[in-house]
Amino acid sequence: MDELTIGGTARLAGVGVETIRFYERVGLIEQPKTPVSGGYRRYPADSVQRISFIKGAQELGFSLKEIAELLGLRADPGSDCGAVQRRASEKLVEVEQKITQLKEIGAALKEVIAACPSQGQLAGCTILAAMAGTGVEQVD
Repeated sequence: MDELTIGGTARLAGVGVETIRFYERVGLIEQPKTPVSGGYRRYPADSVQRISFIKGAQELGFSLKEIAELLGLRADPGSDCGAVQRRASEKLVEVEQKITQLKEIGAALKEVIAACPSQGQLAGCTILAAMAGTGVEQVD
């Protein structure tokens, strides 16, 4: 596969052109130079693989900063697989903590929903009061 336009690169990588431009702005992929003779910038064929890698890492929950670090490891022939495994293990711990937090949020939501009278004026809404951290005002 020869060099590609941004549209061709986007199509093959399964992303939009704006995604590629965003990745360029944040430094995840290099923006090709504009040809001296004019015309379209041409992306090397390996750009598709790089973009696919970025997408895959995002789907696993890695931040753009973490992805940049992984790309750095990937490009360094002296890097060890253990460094990648450590980062993946750290991400797993982070994800498990988020799952615990989400379960706590879910339990709290169940409580406020169960306590809701589901009718009446908003001033007596127990859900809004719980969100504000106050007791429910009594309205006569």
